[in-house]
Amino acid sequence: MKLAYTIKGVLFQTEKSDDAVEINVATKQNRTTVILKAKKEIKIESIELTEPYAYNPNDLVFVNGYQSWTDTKEFTVKENLKNIYKVPKFLVNKFAFDKYGDAPFKKYRKGVLHGFDYSYIRGEKPVFIGSYNSRNAYLIINHELKKNQITLEADCKITLTQGDEFTVFDYAMVYGDLDKTIEAFFPKKMEDKNIFGYTSWYNHYQNITEDIILDNLKNIDPRFDLFQIDDGYEQFVGDWLKVDKVKFPNGLEGICKQILDKNVTAGIWLAPFVAEEKSDLYKEHPDWLYKDKEGNPIKCGSNWSGFYVLDIYNENAKAYIVECLTHYKEMGFRFFKLDFLYSVGMIEREDKTRAQITEDAYQLIVDTLTDCKVLGCGAIPSNSAGKFTYLRIGPDVSLIFDDVWFMRFFHRERISTKVTLQNTIYRSIFARSLFLNDPDVFLLRDNNISLSKEQKEALATINALFGNVLMTSDNPGDYDEERKEVLTKILHINQDAKNKKYSRNGDLINISYELDGKVINKVYDTQRGVFNEW
Repeated sequence: MKLAYTIKGVLFQTEKSDDAVEINVATKQNRTTVILKAKKEIKIESIELTEPYAYNPNDLVFVNGYQSWTDTKEFTVKENLKNIYKVPKFLVNKFAFDKYGDAPFKKYRKGVLHGFDYSYIRGEKPVFIGSYNSRNAYLIINHELKKNQITLEADCKITLTQGDEFTVFDYAMVYGDLDKTIEAFFPKKMEDKNIFGYTSWYNHYQNITEDIILDNLKNIDPRFDLFQIDDGYEQFVGDWLKVDKVKFPNGLEGICKQILDKNVTAGIWLAPFVAEEKSDLYKEHPDWLYKDKEGNPIKCGSNWSGFYVLDIYNENAKAYIVECLTHYKEMGFRFFKLDFLYSVGMIEREDKTRAQITEDAYQLIVDTLTDCKVLGCGAIPSNSAGKFTYLRIGPDVSLIFDDVWFMRFFHRERISTKVTLQNTIYRSIFARSLFLNDPDVFLLRDNNISLSKEQKEALATINALFGNVLMTSDNPGDYDEERKEVLTKILHINQDAKNKKYSRNGDLINISYELDGKVINKVYDTQRGVFNEW
């Protein structure tokens, strides 16, 4: 164990208890807990544990990305994580490409695969690692392939006063039957039903209007149980109480009522913790924004006009967040897709870790939206567990299989159907244990899309097999008989497929499942986005 801490700015390093800190390690079966007790006021700078592990050439390493959109899959030992800082610095700074993921606080190293809170190695010596401590500190799991070791790192830069105790590690490390271990660590305990419905985003994006929404509502499939209005209704991101009067001259209350008259749940999209530069919120309440040590607001990305995180510990900002969520709840919306929730991880405090700050933010949502269903998006999976019913588990679907070519060089959270399909498969281990998985939309239409028929069918099938949320932005009134048959087929798969299994074989993923008493085998080509047979 290596612990680094400072006292009044002076750095100290130790591998055992000393006159400033007591290190207590408890091991029971496969579970290890490490608690620090401060004898003096100290600031933890870093702490890590190392376990030797001899990697083999055929090993597959499961790397769980930082947030919903971060690429997550089984990596080979020859693959590397994409490092945003290899992109020209002026582009990174201009578009804040490094702010979507873990790059601001986690160094990327060649020959090291790092992920968060959960990992495993599938190979000759299978091992699973899972954290119980994500409410206190994220467990960063570093697979140091060249050094043949696993280094566990706690993300916990925090100040402890004399007498304080803090749990830095609490994790299981289990060797042996991998599938059995994963099943035990992620029991399928959630009984909430899968949902099937419509979202406006992946056809109209921000260009929605009252007429577009009502036209799509008129044509919804009778089997839909959700109709969700996405981004584009608000004046600007952050101005949630100010609906765009040109696009929605009658507001949203009447639309919500018409949705409910269809006997489906009314859903709404918000990004409650951020404000874009053009918003009145950003201009009129700069004191509500979280600021760095130099007094500058923290930019979290380049969407819209550039957006910034609110300070959830500012009482006025906190009250505004509650007011906005409550406003739509009282209007009749009962399904909330809440987006860009990773943003609160940009907040830094001496008395709280990144994980604790995120816990506080997500708990604020839970406390406000009682009797509602929340779908977290752009969120931290481990903090979402036990709070949000549904969680997006991959990046946005792109209308081109791997998006436009130049975007492929940028951040790990970029829009990509190619990436999100793999996230959908590999993060299926979390489904109905931590939350219900939202794999993002399926799309069957021909207009305004560049996916082939085979790619669209693979997207729909994989979402149906491994997801708990089936959403589309197509206008089902435009479906011909062939598409209606595909829709019926994927609903049947989503509701009735059992014993779903997968295994990676190079660029292919072998998938099997049982349906109607038959075992069905498919081979998914991750590079082409199609099944080798349909």
